[in-house]
Amino acid sequence: MDNSISGKIIFQQDYLQWRTEIVSLIEQSKLQAVLNVNKEMLALYWKIGSDILEKQEQLGWGAQIVEQLATDLSQTFPDDRGFSARNLRNMKRFAQEYPDFPFLQVPLAEMQKDEILQVALGENNVTPIWQVPLAKIEKGGEQFVRVPLAQITWYHHISLISKVKSIKERAFYIMETAHQGWSRDVMLQNISLDYYHTKGKEVNNFESTLPPVHSDFARYAFKDPYCFGFVGTISLKNELEIEKKLTEHVIEFLMEMGRGFAFVGRQYHLTVDGDDYYIDLLMYHLQMHRYVVVELKAVEFIPEFVSKLNFYVSAVDEYVKTPQDNPTIGFLLCPTKSDEKVRFSLRGFTQPMGVAEYEFEQLIEEVQKALPEIENVQLDEKDGV
Repeated sequence: MDNSISGKIIFQQDYLQWRTEIVSLIEQSKLQAVLNVNKEMLALYWKIGSDILEKQEQLGWGAQIVEQLATDLSQTFPDDRGFSARNLRNMKRFAQEYPDFPFLQVPLAEMQKDEILQVALGENNVTPIWQVPLAKIEKGGEQFVRVPLAQITWYHHISLISKVKSIKERAFYIMETAHQGWSRDVMLQNISLDYYHTKGKEVNNFESTLPPVHSDFARYAFKDPYCFGFVGTISLKNELEIEKKLTEHVIEFLMEMGRGFAFVGRQYHLTVDGDDYYIDLLMYHLQMHRYVVVELKAVEFIPEFVSKLNFYVSAVDEYVKTPQDNPTIGFLLCPTKSDEKVRFSLRGFTQPMGVAEYEFEQLIEEVQKALPEIENVQLDEKDGV
């Protein structure tokens, strides 16, 4: 090969690699800038709220001081809509709820009671799910976990404070919102559907079929039940109709499955010993580095479903998985199940599998209760929340 051509190829390769590094650097810098702006705004609002508390408690100033301050600040900063009386009261509440700003400090003993939060903490040599440093400190002879508050916006915080009273659950939703990239409305919807108590609650055999690190991660990746209300409330009579509706709303489906899931195919074709088989949905989990076989059933769970799922998982391991992939997981979704029957059915199988329920009709009234009224949304926008 001509040396000049060879030199150009090497130059192009070096340049492309360098350009990729520069693009990554710029993206990281932009993200950091956004996070810093959010952190500074939260710090400002907390300080104002803390000062209001101090003046009212130490000097005996009444509630009218908030109205007076709002009027004066709005005149001083006419282009800033964040200093309404309503938002100042939110700042006061923010300072009351988080006296240890910029962290939410949760007793370590409380977080260790929850298996899912143990994974988040990296307990028992498990890799933490949330890529956020959760510092542990000791205060008054008790250990605390410090959850950074700047992971989510002021807009999220004010809604979260009013909907979730437990600091342990609040810490969970802060970390999960940051990890999943939820908007405020999505966060509120998950709160209304009791996401905290459904995460990792599917019946599975992961503990006996996967190494401890992989087992905990796999349990965290799934939940029970799943809500597929985005497909509508029409009657879906068989698995093919369900698959079709889910793939027509693939973005919503992936959001409901959770961060890390990628869609590979519907009715994924495999040939085993000359016979054709079709997997309902084949997915890939980017963090676990493994395929996930999803089988959908339109009827109540029966033990025979597990045998077929086991067959599909084995086939994917044999014909689809590469040496770089971890062993495949099987996941069965059905409208109703008996947890006891599922446990008995999974016993003895060596392939990792889980079973969860799904529902199409969301608890509309509960969701509506969690979401802000249109009047409040308009007020929030005026207040710069």
